[in-house]
Amino acid sequence: MSELAHQRWRYEPGLHAVGAGAYAWLAPDGSWGWSNAGLVVDGDESLVVDTLFDLPLTAAMLAAMRDAEPAATARVDRLVNTHANGDHCHGNELVDAGEIVASTAAAREMDDLPPEALAGLVDALGSDDTVLGRYVQHCFGSFELHGIVPAPPTRTFEGELTVTVGDKECHLVQVGPAHTAGDVLVHVPADGVIYTGDILFVEGTPIMWAGPIRNWIDACELILGLDVDVIVPGHGPITDERGPAAVRDYLTFVESEATARYDAGLSVADAAADIDLGPFAEWSDAERIVVNVASVYRELSQGRVTLDVAEQFAAMAEYWTAHQALDR
Repeated sequence: MSELAHQRWRYEPGLHAVGAGAYAWLAPDGSWGWSNAGLVVDGDESLVVDTLFDLPLTAAMLAAMRDAEPAATARVDRLVNTHANGDHCHGNELVDAGEIVASTAAAREMDDLPPEALAGLVDALGSDDTVLGRYVQHCFGSFELHGIVPAPPTRTFEGELTVTVGDKECHLVQVGPAHTAGDVLVHVPADGVIYTGDILFVEGTPIMWAGPIRNWIDACELILGLDVDVIVPGHGPITDERGPAAVRDYLTFVESEATARYDAGLSVADAAADIDLGPFAEWSDAERIVVNVASVYRELSQGRVTLDVAEQFAAMAEYWTAHQALDR
């Protein structure tokens, strides 16, 4: 376990108790699609934070939650989706929830890219033995993305929303657009726990689909200012304040390095290839630097420099392949 991982919990797959009625579901190695989730209970009431990328993974998680807290999870009172990426909401249909809550922006993004559309995109991009095809299969080949029925939010909000689980308050705080358009943090003060969704990738490279980058940096600072002892990231091991500090530092680094290369007139791909990642090179999925540079360029150019999804994955595939060759 690296020095970033919180020493009280091993980074092992499955359900981990992190407080008095608070749990984290961990999915090593935290790379593409291997996301974390959470459960908060008090008495016979429960709240689930996120579902997983496909139905078998979500079914296994829900079974573990029922075993741990049978009275509270016989029917889940509330499911909160921290954002719209499929690895945090594709399993919604399996949760017998009183309500499904997400930010308004996240709900809109779910409508824009439903599960079958994502499955079709993955099939199209990963259909042949090319650099791009091999990379897409590397990212998504372990998941069953077809046959998922959307279960969209039934309650949306903007800004902040406080909900209760028994006598516990859970504070939902929208910090997106950042990683995606509608990122939400779930803070449980009574347990000293926060579930961050993909605002935090621990020991893995963050990917900024939306931006602006300053919103994401501010979200890390917000987490650092809270009185929490346990931080459950969207991907990677449970952490403490070192997790958000590291993500903040990475994003600040990317902002500075990308801006310098934008001013010098480099293309997105050339800029990404030119950046020496230094200590961040040890994080998994380093190729996401391409998307992060593209997001900074889009912001600096006021939308004139853009890459669509296929172009982003093609550029990451080239970076990934080149660095695989260097590592041999």
